[in-house]
Amino acid sequence: MILRGYQEAAINAASDALDKHGNTLVVAPTGAGKTIMLSALVGKRYKNNTNVLILQHRDELVSQNSTKFHKVNSSLTSSMYNATEKDWSGDATFAMVQTLSRENNLATMPKIDMIVVDEAHHTVADTYQRIINAAKEANEGVQVVGFTATPNRGDKKGLRGIFSNCSHQIEISTLINEGFLVRPKTYVIDVGVQDELRNVRKTIADFDMDQVEKIMNRRAINQKVVDEWMDKAHDRKTIVFCSTIKHAQDLCEEFADAGVVAATVTGDTPKDEREEILNDLAHGDMQVVVNVAVLTEGFDAPPVSCVILTRPCSYKATMVQMIGRGLRTVDVDEFPDVVKTNCIVMDFGTSVLTHGSLDDAVDLDGSTGKSGGDAPIKVCPECDSEVPLSVRECPICGHEFEGQNTEALEHFELTEVDLMERSPFRWIDLFGTGSCWAATGFNGFAIVADLGHISAAVVKRNQGRVRLVSVGTLRQAMAAADDFLRTNEDGDSAKKTKRWLNDRVSEKQRDKLNRHGVHVGAFDFSWTKYKAACMLNYVWNKQFIDGTIQNIIQKERA
Repeated sequence: MILRGYQEAAINAASDALDKHGNTLVVAPTGAGKTIMLSALVGKRYKNNTNVLILQHRDELVSQNSTKFHKVNSSLTSSMYNATEKDWSGDATFAMVQTLSRENNLATMPKIDMIVVDEAHHTVADTYQRIINAAKEANEGVQVVGFTATPNRGDKKGLRGIFSNCSHQIEISTLINEGFLVRPKTYVIDVGVQDELRNVRKTIADFDMDQVEKIMNRRAINQKVVDEWMDKAHDRKTIVFCSTIKHAQDLCEEFADAGVVAATVTGDTPKDEREEILNDLAHGDMQVVVNVAVLTEGFDAPPVSCVILTRPCSYKATMVQMIGRGLRTVDVDEFPDVVKTNCIVMDFGTSVLTHGSLDDAVDLDGSTGKSGGDAPIKVCPECDSEVPLSVRECPICGHEFEGQNTEALEHFELTEVDLMERSPFRWIDLFGTGSCWAATGFNGFAIVADLGHISAAVVKRNQGRVRLVSVGTLRQAMAAADDFLRTNEDGDSAKKTKRWLNDRVSEKQRDKLNRHGVHVGAFDFSWTKYKAACMLNYVWNKQFIDGTIQNIIQKERA
């Protein structure tokens, strides 16, 4: 397996920090591949006969992440320690925190060389502290590394006691830029209550939501939310974040009155009912789910492409988590009829105005609970002054800004990234038109078709079937195709295929191409072994590839 560029940079920085400090924190948003990175870090620093402890807080992650670990580290063994299996025999042991933290279980823990903490913002909890302290008592040289998407906790408890440094931060904008997350298209909609919301009392955890509810839960505002959604996102799966249960119920009723299939999910919703609603949102007729503080963390529904905020967020991390629910790309195998190129974000509160971009500065001390990043600005049309996006009147010249239905600037000024140049594999423009690109390794190949407004990626493992892996923007398709090659090849195969780049096409390849209608002259020096291999992969699978593209075109026209 070949790591993505930013993944390799992260583990190299983390490894250097561990050598220097004995601990470190890596910050990476959802979608960055934290499990792949932590697995690669273990493989980089340890070979065999080690005791690495990988802490997880959800049982389903233990076996899931153990499988991913072996894709990266085929030579290392693993074991599991949870309620049903208590095994320390592996080079790396995946353990449930809740189980291992019990005194009788801690007594069985061997000497640990390194602790890896997934979702490391939880390390301030007593359960994690007991495990880390026990490991340090047995081995004062034990190294501790944490991975998290949200290092800045709402309760202002800093992580400095466990991690003295943050060695690397991968920003959400990087993942959007490279096609691993979709781009948010953000609307800030002023319903005339922004001044009231700015005066709401703050609690330790967030704003006083009872106070927020009194401001936001009005019939006129709820109707405006539905009207704006009908105008901008009526065909999108949607998650709405509300202040209180009453607020959620009233807004959900407003959606239902408009003929929208909608449901409410709160902390009081029974588990089975919640799962049924969320499954219907992902796979069924459910269009809108209105929730209260339930779907902020640990919930992923890739088909969701609209997020509505009808409450402010005191902490940027909360806003990032909410908006992040809509930024996942879709798996075309699981959702073959879903095409997702962006996510519409509709903010009826003040979160976007207050916090600005989704990227977040790390605060290990927890002293502020607030993150870095400037709030967005706008330019006054009267005096050309730059002023905060939230103001209604220019403080310089007194110009009054219109407040209704203001579309905010997209908060990512992204530079173009040539993903083909960043790939360890050479991408070939098969027809010289930019409409069809191909790359190959020893274990499979990938082809990206660019239809202008939409792009598709098809891949094939040796002895496997050709399958569609991405439909979306060109960046998304390139990212998915390159990821497939990185997953199925290694660094050696990438180097070997690049040796073909300057080797002239073989007589056998030329004969096969000519037989398939691709004329390659005996003295045509533009053809290399690598280009020929890419074209042969295309012509051998042309029927499926062309059929897939035609299906996409027909769906777009429908």
